[in-house]
This record gives sequence, structure tokens and C-alpha cells, in this order.
Amino acid sequence: MVSERYICEEVEELLCLFMLLPEGFRDATLRDHVARLMGDKPQDYSPVRMTHDLHRLRLHGVIEKITATHRYQIKSEGLRICLFLTKVHNRVIRPRFSQLNSGCPKAPNRPVASAMHQLDQAMEQLIGEAKLAA
Repeated sequence: MVSERYICEEVEELLCLFMLLPEGFRDATLRDHVARLMGDKPQDYSPVRMTHDLHRLRLHGVIEKITATHRYQIKSEGLRICLFLTKVHNRVIRPRFSQLNSGCPKAPNRPVASAMHQLDQAMEQLIGEAKLAA
């Protein structure tokens, strides 16, 4: 479910842009950007949802709240996490994602597509078994 997921790596990329703000950032500053990254309209990404997502980032040690303010800053560990996920996304996920398409001429064997096909088959089998057991 979208509201229950941990903020995706694109959002952590976005946090890297806000790390140099001397007074930190506010949820309202981030909300429009996050909404666009999530594929939502800014008016559909509520302040409550943004607060929930920021809370989860705090729990994961990515950001911390600046005392006596409504502002946040990225922790040093959070910065390392953000940079790592940004590099993984740019160097691994983005280049290989095109291999999922059946018409990718540069990767005729498409190991990623084969793995996804195996995953689909395994999921279908599990679903089928669950229906038999029910």
C-alpha cells in the first residue's frame, strides 16, 4: 500500500538536494517535490501523509528534527544512506530496468526479464496453492 511504504530512493535523492540548507527543511518545502516523485498531484499528497513519511525517515535514522522548530535536517548516516541508494538507482536499477521490456534489442538474453518471469511463475504457484488450501 502506498501510504505504508518506506519513502522510495527517489525521495532520498531529493533529500540530498536539501542537505545544504543551513536551517534545515520543512515538510511543506518537501511536499510538492515528493508528490511529483510519487506520481501524485501536490494537492493529493496531504500534510498528514508527509508527516507520516518524515516520521518513518526519522525512525530509520535518515533525518532528525531540529529542536523547538518544525524543521528537519539530514543526519550524517542518513546522508550516506541517501547517497548509496542514489548510486544504486543510477548505476544498477535504471540501466537494467529497460531489460524488463520484451523488445530490448541490446539484451537478447535479458537476465532481469528471465528472473521476473520466474518470480511471476512462483507467485502464481503460491496463489494457486493458497486457493486449493482455502
